[in-house]
Amino acid sequence: MELRDFIVTPIIMLLVYGGGYFIRPYVTDKVNRKYFLPALTVRILGAIALGFIYQFYYSGGDTFSYHTHGSRIIWEAFTNSPLDGLKLIFNNGFDSNGIYNYTSRISFFGDSNSYFVVRVAAIFDLLTFSSYTATAVLFAVVNFIGMWMLFVTFYRRYPDLHLQIAIAIFFIPSVFFWGSGILKDTLMMACLGMIVYAVDRLFFRGRIQLVHILLLIFALYAVFLVRKFMLQAFLPCVFLWIYLNKFRLIRSMVLRTLIFPLFILLSLGSLYYTILFIGEGDKKYALESLSKTSKATAYDIRFQTGRDAGSGYTLGELDGTFGSMLRLAPQAINVSLFRPYVWEVKNPFMFLSAAESFCFLCLIVILIIRRRSRLLLAVRNPDINFTLMFSLVYAFAVGVSSFNFGTLVRYKIPLMPFFALAIVLMYYENKPRKVLEFDRTEN
Repeated sequence: MELRDFIVTPIIMLLVYGGGYFIRPYVTDKVNRKYFLPALTVRILGAIALGFIYQFYYSGGDTFSYHTHGSRIIWEAFTNSPLDGLKLIFNNGFDSNGIYNYTSRISFFGDSNSYFVVRVAAIFDLLTFSSYTATAVLFAVVNFIGMWMLFVTFYRRYPDLHLQIAIAIFFIPSVFFWGSGILKDTLMMACLGMIVYAVDRLFFRGRIQLVHILLLIFALYAVFLVRKFMLQAFLPCVFLWIYLNKFRLIRSMVLRTLIFPLFILLSLGSLYYTILFIGEGDKKYALESLSKTSKATAYDIRFQTGRDAGSGYTLGELDGTFGSMLRLAPQAINVSLFRPYVWEVKNPFMFLSAAESFCFLCLIVILIIRRRSRLLLAVRNPDINFTLMFSLVYAFAVGVSSFNFGTLVRYKIPLMPFFALAIVLMYYENKPRKVLEFDRTEN
């Protein structure tokens, strides 16, 4: 914390809440209005708390590498030469021509994925005079915007479940803590919410507007730049969501039967070509390299970068083949969703993660006990298919490539709102629901 944080942050927060009060009537209705400011507040508090934890508990970390040893250097470049500052912001993360005296000091220069976060933080720094806390607040606002879009999408479908949906999306502690500060996950979760919102508007509501197309392109591009494997997991699930919704509109059972094989081919083809297309831009994520990349990442986190954390785990031997990955799929999904167990806790943060995982386990047990006779019918719902499929695929992806609970708790937060949504929707799927008229709230 510096003097500028105490001066600039209250001003930024005043502007944020002023803007929030101003815009709230336009993006809420009388039912969901009560969640707007609390959801924004927990994200702001999470962003500020994250900074304190990294400074006073960890004595550094990624968030300071993005800002103090990243965007602040770009801000200093702007104060010396706006042209140099613009070169750094529009840089691909590799070109040091004429700006080496700055790029040589930026921790993540040379890593284009991480440098994207540095560039976003640098843009916010221009508004906050490079105050870490104030910039973190703006990251929290970006995350809130994406999460509100996700909330609105499902609230429109299930208006009577507004409380359960709000809890699932806004109020899971690890999500608003690890997903609100100056980190990759803050931006990526916002982008996922934007993608869901744009897809819903374009494909299900028939509201083909330029703003929704641009929003979808921007969000997809940002995820592609920062976390390609997330896009490889998410896009096929989105395609499945679209196909199932369109398939459900077919009334004739004969036509459904005839089209079903085509539907299966489209789903498998979307999965294959999505992974193939995204992998073309980075050989690490090419189809033939995914298993080797997972092995390298998992072993690096377990035995190198995370070896001193004391929170490592292992699922079994990874030999760099798809077969070894698939064999570990059940353990990987389990570790992402339900571990660490209480007896595996070694520090306060692991305890919080363990408590959260235990709550998810209890919810699954309750769901199975109370709704076991209806679960197979519930899976016919395209929304359940989408949220559950992404949760499981992403749980597998991060579980098999982390091998450290400290890293996993951050990596897995994008799946947690979707998994919580899947549980909520499965539990209430067969109960009578009212329908929200789509023209009631245009947000």
